[in-house]
Amino acid sequence: MKDAAVPAPYADSLRTLADYVSLTKPRLNVLVVATSAAGFYLGSTTPINALALAATVVGTTLVAGGAAALNQLYERHTDGLMQRTRLRPLPDGRIAPPEACAFGVLLSAAGLVLLVVYSTWLASVLALGTLVIYLFVYTPLKLRSPIATLVGAIPGALPPLIGWTAAHSVTVGGISLFLIVFLWQIPHFMAIAWMYRDDYAAAGFPMLPVTDPTGARAGRQAVGYAAALLPVSLIPTLVGLSGFLYAGVAVVLGIGMLTLAMQFGRARTDGSARRLFLGSLAYLPLIWIVMIANRR
Repeated sequence: MKDAAVPAPYADSLRTLADYVSLTKPRLNVLVVATSAAGFYLGSTTPINALALAATVVGTTLVAGGAAALNQLYERHTDGLMQRTRLRPLPDGRIAPPEACAFGVLLSAAGLVLLVVYSTWLASVLALGTLVIYLFVYTPLKLRSPIATLVGAIPGALPPLIGWTAAHSVTVGGISLFLIVFLWQIPHFMAIAWMYRDDYAAAGFPMLPVTDPTGARAGRQAVGYAAALLPVSLIPTLVGLSGFLYAGVAVVLGIGMLTLAMQFGRARTDGSARRLFLGSLAYLPLIWIVMIANRR
C-alpha cells in the first residue's frame, strides 16, 4: 500500500516553514549554539544553571538567526546574481521582503529580551553588538571593501564570549575563546571566497580573490591568520582553563590547519581551497571538544 500523499495545504506550510528556517542560516546557527554553550560551560565556576544556560544559548541563537534573516533581506538583489544563493527564499520570491523584515526583527528582539531577563547585562550588550556590527557595519561594507571579511569575523567570534560572560566576568580565558574563533574564520573564509570567486565577482562583492585574481593576497591572509591561530590556541592551557592534553591536540590541529593554508597559499587552486575549507570545518569542533573534555 502506497503512503498517502501529504495534503497540499500541509505541504505548502512545511515548505514555507523550511524557507523561514533557511533565512536564519541554520548551518551558521549550529556553530552559534555550540560555541555559546561551550563558552558558558567553560566560564562556569559554579554548578551549571540550566535556565541561564538555555536562555543564553537560545537568546544568542535567536539574535544570530534574526541578523541572518535581515542580512538576506539587505542582500536579496545581490544574492539573486549568484549561482550559490539565487534560490534563497527572498531572491526566488518565496518570501516577501516585509515578511522577512518582520521575522528578522522579531527573532532578534526575542533573543535580546531572553538575554536581558535571564542572562547578564554584559552578555546582552555583546549580543546587541553582534547584531549591530553584522547588520550596520559588515553587511554594507561587503560591497565596498575586502576588509569586510575581517569585520564580519568579529560578530562571528562573539558567541563563545557571550556564553562566557553569561557565566563569568571577562577574563583572558574568555577572550582566548573569542580569538580562536576570530582567527579561525579568516582561512575558512579565504577558502570559500576563492572557491566562489566568480559568484562574488558577478554580484559585485570585492572579495580578495576578486580584487586580486591571482589569489596571492588571499593566500597570505590564510597563512598569516592560521599561523597566529597556533599560539593563540594554547592560551587556554597557559591560563589554566584546559590541560596539557588539550595543548597537545591544539598543536597538532594548528599545524594541520597551517599546512593546509600554506598549500592553498602556494597553489591557489580550487582543490587546495577545498581542502583548507574541509580542514577548517574539522578543526573547530575538534578543538572545542578536547578543550571541554580536558577542562581543569
